[in-house]
Amino acid sequence: MELSMDVLLKRFKDYIRFDTQSDEDNDAVCPSTPGQMILARHLAEELKEIGLQDVELDSHGYIMATLPEHGVETAPVVGFIAHVDTSPDAAGGPVHPKLVKDYDGGDIVLNEEGPIVFRTEEFPEVLKYKGQDILFTDGTTLLGADDKAGVTAIVSAMEYLVKHPEIQHGRIRIGFTPDEETGRSAARFDVKKFGADFAYTVDGGELGGLEYENFNASNPVITFHGRSVHTGDAKGKMLNAMTVAAEWQQMLPAGDKPEYTEGHEGFFHVYKMTGGVESCTMNMLIRDHDRQKFEDRKQYLHRMADFLNAKYGAGTVEIKPHDVYYNMLEKIEDGNLFVVDLARQAMEAAGVVPDIQPIRGGTDGAQLSFRGLPCPNLFTGGANFHGRFEYLPLQSLKKAGETVLGIVVGAAKLKKQGIGHENH
Repeated sequence: MELSMDVLLKRFKDYIRFDTQSDEDNDAVCPSTPGQMILARHLAEELKEIGLQDVELDSHGYIMATLPEHGVETAPVVGFIAHVDTSPDAAGGPVHPKLVKDYDGGDIVLNEEGPIVFRTEEFPEVLKYKGQDILFTDGTTLLGADDKAGVTAIVSAMEYLVKHPEIQHGRIRIGFTPDEETGRSAARFDVKKFGADFAYTVDGGELGGLEYENFNASNPVITFHGRSVHTGDAKGKMLNAMTVAAEWQQMLPAGDKPEYTEGHEGFFHVYKMTGGVESCTMNMLIRDHDRQKFEDRKQYLHRMADFLNAKYGAGTVEIKPHDVYYNMLEKIEDGNLFVVDLARQAMEAAGVVPDIQPIRGGTDGAQLSFRGLPCPNLFTGGANFHGRFEYLPLQSLKKAGETVLGIVVGAAKLKKQGIGHENH
């Protein structure tokens, strides 16, 4: 089973024509930006054209589709999920792709104006792909491989199965979601309607990535209330909310920040602060792989709030808690490790060495796993997501699609071995 790189490249370039950046601040509607729905409509039509059935696009931009079982009626239903939105962390379009063929290992001038140069000294990981064809941008926008590479891999694999009826497989369900980058996409995903026994998000990074352990995540909002007084009469009266916020930041453990942590190490992160003397709002991330340490971190913030409220007066600091997702490892280890084994075997069959690492982040699969759909994360092949130096080795994208095919073939045998929905 070998996918065509030309087909993959054409399809991916088609998808990145659509500016689908999501908007974290717009939680009033879903999808949060109109471009996502435009691409969703395009995808829905494409899925129908390549031969999928039961293609549904709802009013919120969620797509579900089916490739019916072929030659195997007893296999479990396997699902593949990807998201259509791209990150708001860098400009989203128009994307001007730049294909570097047979990469020679040197620096790459992405854009003569500026100039904008991709330097191997800053991104030495790219040297792993020397001799391969790599897709960059012109350095003014992100590329969108997160997660249009995942969408490309899934659609291309389904098209291949339709065109190769000699491959027997069970029922396959496809799901494409909006607003993953805002953390809201899984909330509206109808697990029961999707009807898969297990699934995979195709939303990972570089070649070989297989992830089933992620952060526990909370995104609390901290509000600091001050008291504004004319600066000429402020002595003993003014309470500057921004000063209290700065004190809060300094009270956080100095080494427990993302820039100082790796692997399983958790952190606190202040990523946005707005306001003035009267009121200041701080957006934070709390992350830890260990559930107890995660709960301890949340309690640490409450102790900080108690201290500052005692110091400056009751109500000075308010915490609005918001748990986002939990570590899927808890659910995968609970009788569902076969989904990891299946993916590992599929990668090896495709000539890919599995690279199993804890995710220092999260995926839709984390939330879906806690809602009864075991859902590890597979690589897409891309790197440097969320920025203008993002890139996608085409050989890695090809292997991502072939891994999807391998999982489909492997899943066709699971029920016969006593593994499937009824058994897990």
